[in-house]
Amino acid sequence: MVAGAGTAASSASAAPASPSSSAPDAAAAPTPLDRVVPAPASVRPAAGSYAIHPDTPIRVSGSDGSARSARRVADYLATVLRPATGYRLPVTARAGGEGIRLRLTPKAAAVSKLGAEGYRLEVTGRGITVTARASAGLFHGVQTLRQLLPASIERTNRQAGPWRISAGTITDEPRYAWRGAMLDVSRHFFGVDQVKRYIDQLALYKINRLHLHLSDDQGWRIALDSWPRLATYGGSTQVGGGPGGYYTKDDYREIVSYAASRELTVVPEIDMPGHTNAALASYAELNCDGVAPPLYTGTEVGFSSLCVPKDVTYDFVDDVIRELAALTPGPYLHIGGDEAHSTSHEDYVAFMDRVQPVVAKYGKTAIGWHQLTGAHPAKGAIAQYWGTDGSEKEVADAAKAGTQLILSPANRSYLDMKYDASTPLGQNWAGYVEAKQSYDWDPGTYIKDAPASSVLGVEAPLWSETLETSAHIEYMAFPRLPGIAELGWSPASAHDWESYRVRVAAQGPRWDAMGITYYHSPQIPWPTS
Repeated sequence: MVAGAGTAASSASAAPASPSSSAPDAAAAPTPLDRVVPAPASVRPAAGSYAIHPDTPIRVSGSDGSARSARRVADYLATVLRPATGYRLPVTARAGGEGIRLRLTPKAAAVSKLGAEGYRLEVTGRGITVTARASAGLFHGVQTLRQLLPASIERTNRQAGPWRISAGTITDEPRYAWRGAMLDVSRHFFGVDQVKRYIDQLALYKINRLHLHLSDDQGWRIALDSWPRLATYGGSTQVGGGPGGYYTKDDYREIVSYAASRELTVVPEIDMPGHTNAALASYAELNCDGVAPPLYTGTEVGFSSLCVPKDVTYDFVDDVIRELAALTPGPYLHIGGDEAHSTSHEDYVAFMDRVQPVVAKYGKTAIGWHQLTGAHPAKGAIAQYWGTDGSEKEVADAAKAGTQLILSPANRSYLDMKYDASTPLGQNWAGYVEAKQSYDWDPGTYIKDAPASSVLGVEAPLWSETLETSAHIEYMAFPRLPGIAELGWSPASAHDWESYRVRVAAQGPRWDAMGITYYHSPQIPWPTS
């Protein structure tokens, strides 16, 4: 039920009443430029503001291909702004001084050093200009602009306004290249529209990687021509015995395309050699004894394993990686590797030694959970850390040897951890993780003895043993996800809990307007009206 999560929360976290859809925002003054999440790298306020009005155009500029990219971002912005404003907001390539200007200018001095995801946003009394080197930067600048407008801009029916933005200049770029969110669609299956909804929410906070956990003991979620029973049989159930489901190749392509339109790269994961019961149940020959186990609908881990000595195992792996790589335009493919308790260490190392080159053969960079560092990480492979204290020597040693790290410490960034003992969803094996604990750590120093340069970025995984609806996803992700996004985007000097808790509190009315079901953490001073 959508209301289930919020209803079961403590009274201290009860949701405030949603504002009337026809009432103007309570705050008369425009949002200060530094009141956004993630915190921008540089803010220079100025006197005055600009108000979007019925005749405001959205102007695009750029050369050849860049003009098309700018037009795509402009069309997206217009789609976001039109319902609540009721304005036409025509998108035009005509030059002019007034209005909203989106400029893709790779060689412009203002953005030449900002990288592909950086942008400059300037607001004067005559208009708004977002300038970037690449479409990702322009898109991120639009997300900042969106947060500077009143929260009611997110509503789908016409609102009173006014639509004023504070004057000044923001110059911004990310701290880390990898700012990810993982969605487990294996324990419980989430359909294409549910994934798209989450993508839209991720984009608002400049997340740029969507890691999809496509296979596990409870379900296989991607249809492949070479092994069709993986989806039709292995995907036929889920935790608790529900109907499960899977993505056709066209479904998966639709998700990948939609994510790309929001500047997110999809990272597919096929977990192996453990977490493979759905595959083992689908094909008896993948088992060492040639006997297929029954489908599994529980939540225990560590009992399944592909048969490492069998040649058919590597035929299977090659086929799966080949088909999935062909469907995935992004450069990454995740091979899991966690909790392979039923695989001996020798077999685990042998398996990873054979599988990593297969990923490379099909043109992808291999990612594995940090247990990969206990084997032989291939050159260029990436390890995703999910421990709880950063003390694992093999992780630090691998980082020193050149393996890059994605940080997802379970007691900080696992969005499926309960907030407290009263949280109706999630688990607590890594402890309770309130908003402050999720935010208050530094990725650059978290892994003991690992060089700071080895940290590729951060990711917030959301495992779905207890989650069945979009409302469940949102309740566990918000408000923690924006904090992880800020750790990945904002400079370390900007990380400050007292500042963040005020800024994320201001997001509450925006989430109300967007229909997001979120946890009203008592650590955050949410608006009372």
